[in-house]
Amino acid sequence: MKFIVSSTYLLKQLQVLGGVINSSNTLPILDNFLFDIDHTKLTVSASDLETTMSSVLDIESDSKGSVAIPARLLLDTLKTFPEQPLTFVIEDNNTVEISSNHGKYALAYADGNEFPKAVALEDPSSTTIAGNILATAISKTIFAAGNDDLRPVMSGVFFQFSTDNLTFVATDAHKLVKYTREDVSASQVAEFIMPKKPLTLLKGILATSDEEVTIEYNDSNAKFTFENTVLICRLIDGKYPNYEAVIPKENPNKLSIDRTQFLNSVKRVSIFSNKTTHQIRLKIAGAELNISAEDIDYSNKAEERLTCDYQGDDMQIGFNSRFLTEMLNNLNASDVQLEMSMPNRAGILTPIDGLDEGEHVTMLVMPVMLNG
Repeated sequence: MKFIVSSTYLLKQLQVLGGVINSSNTLPILDNFLFDIDHTKLTVSASDLETTMSSVLDIESDSKGSVAIPARLLLDTLKTFPEQPLTFVIEDNNTVEISSNHGKYALAYADGNEFPKAVALEDPSSTTIAGNILATAISKTIFAAGNDDLRPVMSGVFFQFSTDNLTFVATDAHKLVKYTREDVSASQVAEFIMPKKPLTLLKGILATSDEEVTIEYNDSNAKFTFENTVLICRLIDGKYPNYEAVIPKENPNKLSIDRTQFLNSVKRVSIFSNKTTHQIRLKIAGAELNISAEDIDYSNKAEERLTCDYQGDDMQIGFNSRFLTEMLNNLNASDVQLEMSMPNRAGILTPIDGLDEGEHVTMLVMPVMLNG
């Protein structure tokens, strides 16, 4: 069996697929890429059992067959080549010989049949969405998902599809992000929880792509198909918490402010905050916002005053500065609005501008109790 392929073209595809492979695998076969050759088409797959991703490449060949080639070794070798055709010859003595313009390299392969087969989705529903819209939805929400193994449902992003819109939600119980697109819809109502790892992979590949992505899903798996790539992953099992119930509806106190100014102020003041609570205090009266922090143990403190547009009663509220910083960093608006009701109820952060038609972002941040 032999085939010829461009070195940079192969490397580009393998680097994407390499993101699926774990650094330590229980099954040694998962340290390999599966190469499935079918005449002029080569399908390369990588898997960690939960997520399987494969890409189809064009090659020169008249062979058929499959082999598993060590991923790390192959990637490290390909990275060193300038653009050139490489000839892969699969020998019967369990080695693959790669010939370049300047040399020959032999590596051991495993039988392709040992590689775990990707799941076939039984009777899936499907939705189509532009790649860059999906990438935006992921990057706007994934940072708010939790890392708690005891609450796996919160460690992923909740996809909620309806005939009117698509909604994506992530929360770790301290912060919550709800991202809605009204310019895209599904043919029927569906909801499922996607794990972080496949979403991070998709976000990286689709960020600059306006290719259509077909999402197929059933109760246990989801499949994303675009261009020459397919990603199949197991969904997180469980019921997502009722997030609508925690979003406060009545928020009479509304603060509008320049996002960059607010973000930089929070970042600076938080340097002086307590290193375990990261607590900062917002004190709002009239058109003035006072941001302060204090670390009593070290006698460090800071305070800044900003002008803002504020409607509501004078109030003081405490937030964890890390959550506030993350949220402000994830909005690309010039101005943002922070809506509040009471110092012990969640604040709601929304962008005032910078959104596409039909795009809505709601971010919710839980307050921290102010001492004194």
